[in-house]
Amino acid sequence: MDSLTQIVLGAACGEAVLGKKIGNKALLFGAIGGTIPDLDVLVGGWLYGNEIDAMLFHRGFMHSILFSVMAAFVLGWLFFKGYNTGKRLHATTLKDWISLWFWALFTHPILDCFTPYGTQLFAPISNYRVALNNIAVVDPIYTLPFLICIIVLMFFKRTSGNRQLWLKFGIGISSLYMLFTLGNKLYIDSVFRKSLKESDINALRFSTQPAIFNNILWYGIVETEDDYFVSDYSLLDTKNRFLNFREVPKKRDLNPSEYKDIKDLAWFSNQYYSVYKLNENEYQYNDLRYPLLDLDNPNTSVFSLTLYKDANRLNMKPFKPKFDSLGDVMASLWERIKGK
Repeated sequence: MDSLTQIVLGAACGEAVLGKKIGNKALLFGAIGGTIPDLDVLVGGWLYGNEIDAMLFHRGFMHSILFSVMAAFVLGWLFFKGYNTGKRLHATTLKDWISLWFWALFTHPILDCFTPYGTQLFAPISNYRVALNNIAVVDPIYTLPFLICIIVLMFFKRTSGNRQLWLKFGIGISSLYMLFTLGNKLYIDSVFRKSLKESDINALRFSTQPAIFNNILWYGIVETEDDYFVSDYSLLDTKNRFLNFREVPKKRDLNPSEYKDIKDLAWFSNQYYSVYKLNENEYQYNDLRYPLLDLDNPNTSVFSLTLYKDANRLNMKPFKPKFDSLGDVMASLWERIKGK
């Protein structure tokens, strides 16, 4: 999920493990741990000269179970040695520090698994991307109550029972909301299946996910033999169906059999994608897992990349949003959430 949410969850882990012993410093160390896996965005840029390779590195090994375990032992030992000196000698144990770093690191990829982006939880043994698609990458209803509880508990002494109470409130409220999104995902999928049957669409497979910032408006894509079809549905719609499916061509102006980069991007997109030729050297790659800004225009994917030929392979230009005004997008999103 977004960086703020991961910081809040990491801080909560730090508080749960070491809050009683070191107070607000546990929040700080936990927040740092909750941020570390997303540093793969920077690490990928350092390791690779190709932007596609750098992007695909994100949510890879540094989001895996193995990395969480390895980094927890290393960081735990370093901070135990650095913290347990002088007046703080014997205040904490090595086990405390390993536990703090493990839970702060490990809960980060676990939380990411609920989002549509996908997380290589089992790397490097497997490159399978775990993506449950039940919550958006940014969802204020999950984050804000949790954040408020963490802020409140900071003002109590480390030994105060109120501190633990507010921590439980934060974890409890966010967890209950996550359970709601999982149940909502099951409901949405059932609605989507019924909608496909009523629309007489012969589906090979399909995917649904919530729109950004909410769990009310959902986007769905289905693959058939020749095309994709997309639609959306709000829980506030008068009819509990995905209606007016729009056709999206399986455009393949670059073939994955000829370009390994397209094959890798197709894997990244779970094979929901299209590639359009822009000119002699540039192509637009659309990740169709994510909503279209305009359902009537198949080339308006929120997540689209401009690719270009670079020597014997492809590279990509820096990602740019496909909209001019965020305010207009938010206004349109709000109108659609309200139903029709």
